[in-house]
Parts: sequence; C-alpha cells; structure tokens
Amino acid sequence: MIVAAGLSPAWQHVLHFEQMQWGRVNRATRATWCAAGKVINVGIALRRLNAVSRSVVLVGGEAGSAVRRDVAAQGADARWVESAVPTRVCTTLLEAQGHVTTELVENAGRVSAAELQAFTEAFVVETASADLVIFAGSLPAAAPSTFCRDLIARCDGRVILDIRGDDLLEALNERPFLVKPNRSELSETLGLTIRDESELIDAMRKLNTRGAEWVVVTHGDQGVFVTSATDVYRIDPPSVPVTCPIGCGDCMAAGLASALQQGRDVIDSIRFGVAVAVSKLADPLPSRVDSALATQLEKKVTSAPL
Repeated sequence: MIVAAGLSPAWQHVLHFEQMQWGRVNRATRATWCAAGKVINVGIALRRLNAVSRSVVLVGGEAGSAVRRDVAAQGADARWVESAVPTRVCTTLLEAQGHVTTELVENAGRVSAAELQAFTEAFVVETASADLVIFAGSLPAAAPSTFCRDLIARCDGRVILDIRGDDLLEALNERPFLVKPNRSELSETLGLTIRDESELIDAMRKLNTRGAEWVVVTHGDQGVFVTSATDVYRIDPPSVPVTCPIGCGDCMAAGLASALQQGRDVIDSIRFGVAVAVSKLADPLPSRVDSALATQLEKKVTSAPL
C-alpha cells in the first residue's frame, strides 16, 4: 500500500487564453475546475497508474467538498479529515501563444491544534500497513516546522518527501528514504546560490549527509539529478510538446513510488517517474498521467552515472 498524505489540497481553476494582456480585460477561451494541490495530484496519479494506494487529506468548506467529489470521480481512494478552514482556491492561466503557464497560488489557511491532531491520528492509522508513504505539499499556517518530522517518525514504511525549507530540514532527522525538491526549493532550503552542476551536486549531498538516503532534484526539462551517499546520476527526459507543466513533479513522485511498489530498483523507479511526468505534459490538468504512454516514454529516458 502507498499512502499519500498532505494538508494543503486546492480547488483549481484552469483558464485558457490565446494570449494574456496584463492590465486589461482577458476573456478565457475555456475554463476547467479540478481537484489539485500536491497531495491530490499524487493520489490521482497513483490511481491512474493502478497503484494500490490511498490518500490522507485535510479539507474544509465548499471548495473542500468539491475536491472530495472530483477525487471520487477519478476513482481515487481517500480518507478526509475535516477542517473548519476552507480549502484554498488556486488559479492556473494557460496561454496558447508561447505556451506560457502562470499560476496564482493561495496559501493554506491557519488550522487549529485539534485539526492537526485529528490529521495525525488519521495518518497513523492509514500508514500502519503502508510500505511507502509520500508526504507532499506545504504545511498550513500555524503548523510547527516539526510537524512532518513527528509524523514520519511514526512510519514503518519507506518515506518519500516532497517538501521544502525548515519542514524538510527538520524531517531529515528521521532519515527519509527519498526527498524530492526542485532546484529552486533546494536552493531556498539550504540558503545557497546554485550556479552549476557541481554546486548542485554538492548541495544535494548536504541533504544526504543530514539524513536523506536518496535525493532527487528536478529542474524542468533540464534533467533530473540523483544522489545517495555513494552514487550520482543524471536522468534526462525525452523532448515532447508541452501544454502545461504544473503537477509534473507530483506525477513523478507517484510514478517512482508505483515502480518501487512493483519491486524495481531506485534508479529504474526514478526513470519511470520521469516518464510518468512527461506523459502528463500534454494535459492541462495537473494529475492526468497516461500509464501506457509512460511505459512507451520510459524507453526514451536516458540515465548515466556521473
């Protein structure tokens, strides 16, 4: 069983334009609503990859109810923890000319200590039999930076983290199996300027030294870097047309977890995760991966030790 957990889902409004004109009235050619946010994207992608999985998610208000309905419509299994704080609403603007994507993000609101405790209790129950746990997304306002650390301390399965900043640094004390920041999140987390490949690998190794068994760093289409205490790899995706890149990192996490669940080794699993992320690029919605296409694309993903 794979459990995806997170406290910052979103109800996402995706608006399509031929071209945006900032400071003027812009009329969308198409509009779509969908459940989103990192934990939701991971959970739906896992379902589309036919992985045995369940999500644990904090939701609230009308937007939270909409998220629940959409996740159910996608066939994904979830345990919902109710909050008095409405689930945030985020907006994605897609411009056909130039394939420009702009994201307007509302931060998750301030939740109560009782709600954090209810989430913790649900998390402990759902992860008791999980062999893989993915914790994804930022924490709500008022949640301590130790919250994720304290959660994963209670997990017996391998833990994959898609978080950043102090939340990540604290969680490294529990020696997670794999952490997956993107390049800018890694730079922000360590307070470093990363100018080249050598500095990137040095920064990744700092996370290994502090407790992460594997570190995976993405940077758009510019390759994926992987480090452990002894290994360094570069993995490159195939080039494909891009409709919307939002959610690709979340889909990658789902893909690599599903491959690990099947017993594949770490580098092989990351290669499949990259293929899953690429399979999503043609869809404007953030979690709509294509399992069959990912299997084909994996043949074009290259990997090499450095």
